[in-house]
Amino acid sequence: MSVLSVAKKDFLDIRRSKSVWIVSGLYALLVVFLFYLGRSGTSEPNVASQLSALASVGLPFIPIIALMMVYLAIAGERESGSIRYLLSLPNTRRDIVLGKYLSRGAVGASVILAAFGVGAVTAVLWYPSLEPTVFAGVAGLTVLLTLAYVSVAIGISAATGSRSRAMAGSIGFYIVSTLMMLLPTFSIVAALKYVLNGRLELGLSDHLFEFLRMLSPTIAFRKAFPLVVPSDIETFMTNGDPSAPAYLAPEVALVILVAWLVVPAVFGLWQFNRADLG
Repeated sequence: MSVLSVAKKDFLDIRRSKSVWIVSGLYALLVVFLFYLGRSGTSEPNVASQLSALASVGLPFIPIIALMMVYLAIAGERESGSIRYLLSLPNTRRDIVLGKYLSRGAVGASVILAAFGVGAVTAVLWYPSLEPTVFAGVAGLTVLLTLAYVSVAIGISAATGSRSRAMAGSIGFYIVSTLMMLLPTFSIVAALKYVLNGRLELGLSDHLFEFLRMLSPTIAFRKAFPLVVPSDIETFMTNGDPSAPAYLAPEVALVILVAWLVVPAVFGLWQFNRADLG
């Protein structure tokens, strides 16, 4: 077997999962619901505004979709013992990690693109213009966010040896990187700011702490959003302060988001290579 063989087998397995179909359907329904609401109460419904609303309302759900589909990809096989069967074939540990990453990433991207496909149909039917450039940009950025959390989940799954640890790691990462970051006053960054500026009185710049928040894939997605929406959509213009330094620019946020596609999976592979599977 090889990376592609592992990916093909895993893709066939995961596509039969009821949870994948359920979350796919729910996200597609959310897309339709928001586009339906967007055409009500206004004579000139705007696709870009609804895409911004979708990104805002749907943002907490994207990581859930990715983490649910992926967190047991390797940890589940290690706990059941089937990982030894995979390794008894001409597979390396690298083949397993990369193959699982490719298959789960393909499923996650397909879920998002299918939902946006439904959204495109409703936009054509209900809105004056599809605004295809904006639509494609938001869809692509959302796929990047999904793949970032697929990478995180693969990394956690590869680095842990049991279902319970993989679940705990995924839930913990979701809380820290998404829920707490979307509520910045309750985040780790806020606690760090309180200690460094409030208690130690170091007087560090607010921009520095905002950059630390941007290291979260969820916040990096929000910061990169101005790259794909018109400038008059202010909901996500999070770098609108003219005094903000260059490291808070949307382009930097996009680079951070892309880095999340690689770093967690590489870390998971490194830990998986060191693990005793006997």
